[in-house]
Amino acid sequence: MHPFFDTPLSQFPLLQGGKAALLGKDVNLFTYGDLLLYFPFRYEDRTTFYDIGEITEEDNYVLLKGQITQIDTVGTGEKRRMTAILQDDTGEVELVWFKGLEYVSRTVQKGVTYSVFGKPTLYGKKFNIAHPEVEVFNPNKVQEQAFMPIYNSSEKMKKRGLDSRGIGSLIKRLLPQAMPHLQENLPMYLLDRYKLISKQTALQNIHFPKSPQHLRHAERRLKFEELFFIQLNLLQQQKDLKDKHNGMVLKNTQLITEFYNNHLPFALTNAQKRVLREIYEDAKSGNQMNRLLQGDVGSGKTIVAFVAALMAIGNDAQACLMAPTEILADQHYNGLKVFADKMGLSIACLTGSSKTAERRMIHEKLLSGELHLLVGTHALLEDVVQFKNLGLCVIDEQHRFGVAQRAKLWAKNPQFYPHILVMTATPIPRTLAMTVYGDLDVSVIDELPAGRKPIKTVHKYEAGRSEVFGFIRREIEKGRQVYIVYPLIEESEAMDYKNLMDGYEAVSRAFPEFPISIVHGKMKPAEKDYEMQRFLKAETKIMVATTVIEVGVNVPNASVMVIENAEKFGLSQLHQLRGRVGRGAEQSYCILMTEYKLSKDARLRLETMVRTNNGFEISEVDLKLRGPGDLSGTQQSGVLDLKIADIAKDQAVLQEARKCAAEIIAKDRELLLPEHEAIRHYIAQRQRGNGQLKWSLIS
Repeated sequence: MHPFFDTPLSQFPLLQGGKAALLGKDVNLFTYGDLLLYFPFRYEDRTTFYDIGEITEEDNYVLLKGQITQIDTVGTGEKRRMTAILQDDTGEVELVWFKGLEYVSRTVQKGVTYSVFGKPTLYGKKFNIAHPEVEVFNPNKVQEQAFMPIYNSSEKMKKRGLDSRGIGSLIKRLLPQAMPHLQENLPMYLLDRYKLISKQTALQNIHFPKSPQHLRHAERRLKFEELFFIQLNLLQQQKDLKDKHNGMVLKNTQLITEFYNNHLPFALTNAQKRVLREIYEDAKSGNQMNRLLQGDVGSGKTIVAFVAALMAIGNDAQACLMAPTEILADQHYNGLKVFADKMGLSIACLTGSSKTAERRMIHEKLLSGELHLLVGTHALLEDVVQFKNLGLCVIDEQHRFGVAQRAKLWAKNPQFYPHILVMTATPIPRTLAMTVYGDLDVSVIDELPAGRKPIKTVHKYEAGRSEVFGFIRREIEKGRQVYIVYPLIEESEAMDYKNLMDGYEAVSRAFPEFPISIVHGKMKPAEKDYEMQRFLKAETKIMVATTVIEVGVNVPNASVMVIENAEKFGLSQLHQLRGRVGRGAEQSYCILMTEYKLSKDARLRLETMVRTNNGFEISEVDLKLRGPGDLSGTQQSGVLDLKIADIAKDQAVLQEARKCAAEIIAKDRELLLPEHEAIRHYIAQRQRGNGQLKWSLIS
């Protein structure tokens, strides 16, 4: 990029008198480069006139031509509005204005033919258009305003003439000045391979496309470029990590063989075996492993983590496993202690609740090397926790820990960087993982252990509540336990949610013979743990809770998950909640309770839950519905800074962009070949720049 693009907008002749400052404050535009990269969020096709009779509910915006046959003013005061009937040979549509009535009454007249542009809305059986753009029909002017870009604007900006048209005018003036300074940043062979248009042509056509085809070519070029540079950066980081950070060489597998032959109580799935091979390849390479392990709830990640720990322990090193809560840490510790005891290995658990004497003993045994495996919470990060030779760190539910916290674990071994295995039970779509965790190697466990029965999921309306309560009673009488989850814990006037406390009382009245636990986020940790433990020990039969049990104790005896107001939950959350049951050998059930009236998106979420138990399939639907910004773990990533690409919609482009980036790094990591000069120059300019073109904003 050229210094031209760093020119402050305050130097632009059309942005005097505080307009430039307003653009900076309201839409974060500060320089010429920012303004040119402020892409339209949609386009209005003004090339084709619709017949009024062919308008449908699916039409976003339509261009009509007709005669005004009737004008009326309705209501008084603030409720005063003006209506007009526009008619052509195929039908009529009502035009309505709530503001600027004096101006409209002067410009809109009966008997005149107008071109009208706006968004049609169906009321009853008739369409109307609120605040349409109306002009006296001029056949020579139609092509002039053909395919119009629409830019986001604020109310303050509109008052200063910086509405969508105003922004478009600024960009139209700036583009010709920018073109001589705009350099190509992709190699010619990539442009040829993918038939991509030039950067200059793309920038011109993204703002002012002459046709839908021109727009498609511009979007394709700019999306590829954006995703390519993100992937190039992520893969470069990944390569740097591997080259600069030496890891302990963990080749000896004797301990793993002993575990497989004598103590493993079940056969590993093919997916678990594949993941362990991937981990072993990293562990013996001499470079530090940084691997993300994705696996649905109940897919067997913990046993994989234990075998990985055996790789370290079998090579005279130590391992640790860090979990986000004491309940999860205790769960991991109790589950792994069974295997560690059989293997004659020393294991301990360190949390905020650990007693002083217990802590002192753990610290001593860690330093002496007597303690092989330490499970715990954030307490593992304390400076006083020092290992003799830490070889592997496993981090569970990694999105709960910040980068700085994870880096503290790296410093626990001064000789080598410990190998890092981060685990998540939140399935992440492959394309999102490529972008959010693009600098990590990704492993996936995509099959459940043998004998694990898929959870049966049903959707029930309020009218079926008595049937659901009858089913719950029968399950409890069989010796099972039940979760009932509510979305809120306090009355909310704005939203018609079921109140947790009302729900608790209703459940208590329906099941007076059964002991019931209640858990919610406003309880103190000790109270919460007490109730969780009662449920775990089967002292209570029903757990009424908010989503605090989304990631929580493993209760194999719990076979029913009832989710109240299920339409209020996101897909990922519904899937996580469902994963609280199905942990034992018995058939488990998830019941989604809703009112009858549902939005289109809510209905799709519920249908997806009923149709599949596959977390990755669910995560793909979730990504399309919500976009990447709301999905777990993406808030600190460059996904949110994407200017034109869409991770949900542009998966094929992302995969090609990553493939190209990987090819280039493998062939010419330092970008020294002549054909990569454009890339090298562009990256250097971005790293030097002060505006939105810096690496830091996309990496």
